[in-house]
Amino acid sequence: MRAPIRIGNCSGFYGDRISAAREMVEGGPIDVLCGDYLAELTMLILAKAQAKDPAGGYARTFLTQMEQVLGTCADRGIKVVANAGGLNPAGLAAALRELAQRLGVPVRVAHVEGDDLRGDFAAITPPVGEAKPVSANAYLGGWGIAEALGAGADVVVTGRVTDASLVVGPAAWWHGWERSDWDPLAGAVAAGHVIECGPQATGGNYAFLDEVTDRRYPGFPIAEVAADGSSVITKHEGTGGLVSVGTVTAQLLYEIAEPAYLGPDVVTHFDTITLRQQADHRVEITGATGSPPPETLKVALNDVGGFRNTMTMVLTGLDVEAKAEFAEQQLFDVLGGRDRFADVDVRLLRFDSPDAPTNEQATAHLRVTVKDPDPRKVGRAFSSGIMEVALAGYAGFHTTTPPTSESAYGVYRPAAVPRSSVNHVLVLPDGERRVIPDPPTAPGPPTAPVPAAAAAPAAQAPAPVGPTRRAPLGAVLGARSGDKGGNANIGLWARDDAGYAWAREHLTVDRLRGLLGPEAADLRIERFELPSIRALNVVVHGLLGEGVASSTRPDAQAKGLGEYLRSRLVDVPDALLTGS
Repeated sequence: MRAPIRIGNCSGFYGDRISAAREMVEGGPIDVLCGDYLAELTMLILAKAQAKDPAGGYARTFLTQMEQVLGTCADRGIKVVANAGGLNPAGLAAALRELAQRLGVPVRVAHVEGDDLRGDFAAITPPVGEAKPVSANAYLGGWGIAEALGAGADVVVTGRVTDASLVVGPAAWWHGWERSDWDPLAGAVAAGHVIECGPQATGGNYAFLDEVTDRRYPGFPIAEVAADGSSVITKHEGTGGLVSVGTVTAQLLYEIAEPAYLGPDVVTHFDTITLRQQADHRVEITGATGSPPPETLKVALNDVGGFRNTMTMVLTGLDVEAKAEFAEQQLFDVLGGRDRFADVDVRLLRFDSPDAPTNEQATAHLRVTVKDPDPRKVGRAFSSGIMEVALAGYAGFHTTTPPTSESAYGVYRPAAVPRSSVNHVLVLPDGERRVIPDPPTAPGPPTAPVPAAAAAPAAQAPAPVGPTRRAPLGAVLGARSGDKGGNANIGLWARDDAGYAWAREHLTVDRLRGLLGPEAADLRIERFELPSIRALNVVVHGLLGEGVASSTRPDAQAKGLGEYLRSRLVDVPDALLTGS
């Protein structure tokens, strides 16, 4: 049995901290350097880049990082695995070989492809239709990465594999797992899910800010994955931030839906996971249960949706609502009516307060967004229309920006494809092509044994009773929120069993709907319990419309939705607030 493999993350998205790769490689011992560069929106961005330059379509910042660390990785035997290949993993592999030759570093570069379905949409369900998407990518798993490393590759770049595959593949290679080793694979998925977003696992975006006493830039996370799939999440000594049960819980809950987390290699049952603080900045993840994955693969489709423009008018002082109504009526009179646009979104954003001590604190924003297939309608014709009312409208009129031009936006669609219609292919440094076989699959919805978490103390503890007082929900619960296509998820967790017992009983779907306000009033809300980590996960369907690229919501990725929910006042038992 080999020692745990140490996998360090150096990127949570395309555009993350460039120096993270160097800091991870030079900060202490690791076996694998990995990085996640792809999101649903990123695929659209890369598709636009590739349309301008067919040789592009990959994350170019990855090359900058590799220029800084490739020699050190080669000297220390550190493998590199990244999904930075985007829509052109072969192009990135070629660019890496050129870089290595220029640097005089002898490395073997392999790549994984087959996720790009733009050549054949026939097997995708629901059907694509006449409007062909600009990107269509199946989510591949980690076995192509594992085979590449087993064949001697030093660097493996991929297209759209799942984020967790960047840990699953190296762990499976290191420990010699079989495709049906469901529990170890599930454990690796959990570890991969925790470290995929970089410093979000080490104190970044963390709800309980008072717990993060080291306010330096957080060290990027490391997963030490053992042969049984258990892991320890940590970071290099001497780096900022915090690794605690809380920070790991927050990231486990990030952008998930039901506890049966579907993946191409395994279904990971998040309600079987347990966490333990092993030491300072070391959190142990154990108990993950896995089951066979589905017969289909998830597909992310991005369409060109049309064109949009947004202008924001500032309203100051008295009569804010009357001024907003007047401005909206006057604007669309000037523009020739709302009906000339395919879509109109008008939002009055209230930041103002009565008798404000400063000018800024007396202001509100009227944010107007228009969309249309015709760029001329929503370009300068729209933003100049805003300026036409500058001297003819409400008192104190001004805008947050000068007139702006239109921009294209995309529409995200989730879909699925049979595994038999996807060729998961590994291309080795010498050009040899290997088709990666699928793991055993299970028809129908995922099933799992009764979770061990069902006996967890958090599931058994009674909810506190007695006097209550009004307090923010965040006095008891942490939160982390994000986007899942057009849906938003909010993970909520308690720091003790009593807090979880109260949350489980108090936060019904109806109460959550009321706390989330009018925008969630008519939307479907799902609520899932994860007692072993004292958590609830809430999915708000359709809150983000057709995905982040087209959403007109000011917080288009729902990043602040959890913190908004924590700010709402609820009746909290006094027993939970003692010492708060």
